[in-house]
Amino acid sequence: MAVGLLIGVMLFVATVCLLAASGLAARSARASFACTVAGTAAGLVAAMAVLLGPGDWEWTSALAPGGENFRLQLDGLAAFFLVLVCVVGCAGAAYACEYWPESTGSAARGRAWWNALVLSMGAVLLVSNGVHFLMAWEAFALCGYFLITLDNRYAGVRAAGWLYLAASHVGTLALIAFFASLAQSLGTWDLGPTNDVPSIAPLFWLALFGFGMKAGFFPCHIWLPSAHANAPSHVSAIMSGVAIKMGVYGIVRFGGWLPVPDAAGYVVIGIGAASAVLGIAFAFAQNDVKRLLAYCSVENIGVILIGVGAALLARSHGNAAWGGLALAGALLHVWNHGLFKSLLFFGAGSVLHATGTREMSRLGGLWKSMPWTAGLFAVGAVAVAGLPPLNGFAGEWLIYLGLFEGATTRAGFAWAVLPAAILLATAGSLALAAFAKAGGVIFLGVPRTKPAAGAHECGPGMLAPMLALATACTVIGVAPSLVWMPVARAVGTWNPAWSGAANPLFALGPAQLLLAVLAAAAGALLWKKSRANGLRRAPTWDCGFCRPTARMQYTGGSFAGIASGWFAAIFRTEHKSRRPRGPFPASAFHLDHVPETVLDRMIRPTGALIEKLSHAALGLQHGRLPFYILYLVAGLAVLGVYVFLEAAL
Repeated sequence: MAVGLLIGVMLFVATVCLLAASGLAARSARASFACTVAGTAAGLVAAMAVLLGPGDWEWTSALAPGGENFRLQLDGLAAFFLVLVCVVGCAGAAYACEYWPESTGSAARGRAWWNALVLSMGAVLLVSNGVHFLMAWEAFALCGYFLITLDNRYAGVRAAGWLYLAASHVGTLALIAFFASLAQSLGTWDLGPTNDVPSIAPLFWLALFGFGMKAGFFPCHIWLPSAHANAPSHVSAIMSGVAIKMGVYGIVRFGGWLPVPDAAGYVVIGIGAASAVLGIAFAFAQNDVKRLLAYCSVENIGVILIGVGAALLARSHGNAAWGGLALAGALLHVWNHGLFKSLLFFGAGSVLHATGTREMSRLGGLWKSMPWTAGLFAVGAVAVAGLPPLNGFAGEWLIYLGLFEGATTRAGFAWAVLPAAILLATAGSLALAAFAKAGGVIFLGVPRTKPAAGAHECGPGMLAPMLALATACTVIGVAPSLVWMPVARAVGTWNPAWSGAANPLFALGPAQLLLAVLAAAAGALLWKKSRANGLRRAPTWDCGFCRPTARMQYTGGSFAGIASGWFAAIFRTEHKSRRPRGPFPASAFHLDHVPETVLDRMIRPTGALIEKLSHAALGLQHGRLPFYILYLVAGLAVLGVYVFLEAAL
């Protein structure tokens, strides 16, 4: 009773503080930030009380918005996602204090919409009624739109916002159909476990599509690259690190509450594997650092869905224990991706803040002027590549354990589980190459342009949140057992048959810590030996050319050229070049552009065709009454022929 009262009070305090922060946004940035910190801290306390405690929290009110009783529920799964909302929500608000100074005209509006976004995502996790879920979901989508389009002076920003809004509402239409069909089948809008009603299993496909549009898995990712690239950097961080996880939450939540079709596990694994490989392949081909990070989010959603699909598959085959490992890895990766992706977007924002550009080909040599940003970006890059000893490795390691155990059972589903493990490894290797490219082109070498040469390190207001997130990535990496209890609690909420599983991270922590110590010792020894042997700085080998320039460095496109060729059939790369002519050519260039293949090659042409047909049909409406009567007669004739044929057959 006492714990439930504490949770209720903390959630009430969080709501009041976030509403107060929104109200104070235009008056005082410090007061607004203080309320945001108080609200997210209260929400974090409530979530951890559930994750570390034995029971769930529920509350029912006499209020009936939308004609349905207002019910809130915080269980282990919702609390797990709420932790991420609160952590990144607080870190982004702190980052915004310097990134969005008071002189910025949109700063006050941005702070208000930020708190509204955090509050609406918390509501999505807490409400326990289909009508109220849709209300919270719509508020969440609208807050995201207003944050993405804060700097709406630019056409690209407005286009990205409209694409996000259109995609969000396509997904929402599917969710309206899902919840309405669910309520019609069950006779109530209240949400909860319904595994004993097998007739509603096909509704899972509606949920998968509706929530998948928000999660941004391939090919429902069409809105994600442009939205994350054009939004302010800390907005990109919460959209990528947290907002798309609301889609994952929906898939996991209703995949656990509903009976699912037998093919669901195979389909989700297939979607996850395709998203992982194609997402990171498109990321590798990008020259815009924020678009690279956005496509990398598609890859990481794929990694999570591989684990979720394996869990669905294991549950449909007798609750095999290896499914619990895969689900634990997927949920841990939800936290891990939220942390390191927010760190990387903060780092990209620091670079943009210092240089005014996101184009990697216009950067270079920033490690000299921005050593803290370079170092923290490197931490995020190692984590996102899934390398030990950071947190990205721990989550993927659990997924690998689950997949390998599933493959060794020699059951009929091994043909799906083993290729998923291979494709997961392929995505990991491409992620390493993509972030070697990003880190090298942005921070190493020499500056390619004057803005890069004049870059400066960001202030403590932006560095402190980055440092906090990097610390969290390191701690979870070297001591993953610290987070096993919350992960196990969330897994047990999803499937009670997997409660009480042994901690598979117990031995991983010491191994990762030992690896980190050995790597640090080897680095120190190498540096000492190099200094003793007369290490000195000198120009790199210039191929005998006596006047090397910054333009002769590798660019992002040249770095990724070979890998881009592997996926040429999917990328449909557009080439533009001018060859050098004559003995003393005046100019020459070669440009490669990778379009948004699904959007530009499929959806936009289809939309243009529909628009063309619509304009052609518009000619039928010309105001001539005899023709309208003819249309009615023709329609009745067709209907009569149909009825006659139906009766004859």
